[in-house]
Amino acid sequence: MTKARDTKPHIGIFGRRNNGKSSLINALTGQDIAIVSDVSGTTTDPVKKSIEIAGIGPVIMIDTAGIDDSGELGLKRVGKTKEVLKIIDMAILLIAHNKFEEPEVNLIHDFQQNDLPFLIIHNKSDKELIEPALAAEISEKYGTMVIGFSALNLKGKMITNNASNPDEIIKRIRETIPETSFRKQTLVGDLIAYGDVVLLITPIDIEAPEGRMILPQVQVIRDVLDHDGIAVVCKEREVDAFLKKMNPKPVLVVTDSQVFPKADAAIPKEIPLTSFSIVLARQKGDFKNYIRGTPFLSKLHDGDRLLILESCTHHVSCDDIGRVKIPRWLSNFSGKNLEFDTVAGLAQITRPITEYAMVIQCGGCMITRKQIVSRLKPAIEAGIPVTNYGMAIAYVHGIYNRAIAPFTKNPADAVDYL
Repeated sequence: MTKARDTKPHIGIFGRRNNGKSSLINALTGQDIAIVSDVSGTTTDPVKKSIEIAGIGPVIMIDTAGIDDSGELGLKRVGKTKEVLKIIDMAILLIAHNKFEEPEVNLIHDFQQNDLPFLIIHNKSDKELIEPALAAEISEKYGTMVIGFSALNLKGKMITNNASNPDEIIKRIRETIPETSFRKQTLVGDLIAYGDVVLLITPIDIEAPEGRMILPQVQVIRDVLDHDGIAVVCKEREVDAFLKKMNPKPVLVVTDSQVFPKADAAIPKEIPLTSFSIVLARQKGDFKNYIRGTPFLSKLHDGDRLLILESCTHHVSCDDIGRVKIPRWLSNFSGKNLEFDTVAGLAQITRPITEYAMVIQCGGCMITRKQIVSRLKPAIEAGIPVTNYGMAIAYVHGIYNRAIAPFTKNPADAVDYL
């Protein structure tokens, strides 16, 4: 069974021990969901909570351990906190008692290295206001004002300071979080018009989940309906018979990548054809670098090691797409003796990224775009080509140009299409 990951926007809350990170989460959610204590280090591992934010929708708030934790165990907690940076869409840095020193500066540097927008909140403002000189220095250096806050505001106590209420912080979150994290690009809606028919080819085989369809198929069906199109679904064996009866013909066909060759043979060349994995790659992957990287599949050498990134964990079948079929297809296509490593979910990549000749990312239906981009960033920065399941499969079967054609009229210039 597939273990689902949450595709909602993720917001991480960071700061020193006992700065009130858990209190802030409770204040924003209106619930006592995070343990609050005067004892430093109460939060040991990142804790997630889903909340609804008007104008954004559901988001995941992540409460993290203190960045100033110490000792062998404390450093492991800090390591867990730093890992959160790779999966979030924005960050909130909590300071208190006018302490803004090396731990905070280093953390903001990490935010910037991970392209994370962030807010800075001075908590416990009931005890000590942010010093104007420090607030001005932070604002000038980082381009963001420091927000005053105190959880005591929520307990009916009168506080005569500039502490904001949770609604003000929610408003600032809405202004800060990237729209791309919650307003998703359409999958196929920009390729169709009112009443257009989109044919979806969905094999029902050993890897198909019992009694339901896989998430990318459901997402494309919904996207077609959202854009006033007509979604028609059939298995690969019924395509020929259906096309003979179908009028009007589909304006687009989206197939499961595993039956790309069959779909290519069955679908007339004048009808655009792509795959579920490729439409996902365009919506939430690093499509520009996928297009740049895919042709390197023709340049593999004996002994090259390839990294396959699955973004979910699931039971592995004897015909698994990522662990069995793709390695077999790539080995046959290249004629080389290749080595493959597979890393599932968001687990750590244990080998240095520079040991890999290529990285192949799945469609990523279970995770956010930010998580995919962060996952691929080390490889891209190291100059290692990256590609996607569907694009790699299309390439080795000789139908790559056709598969990406719906998204660019000139495949040779595809790297500039964005």
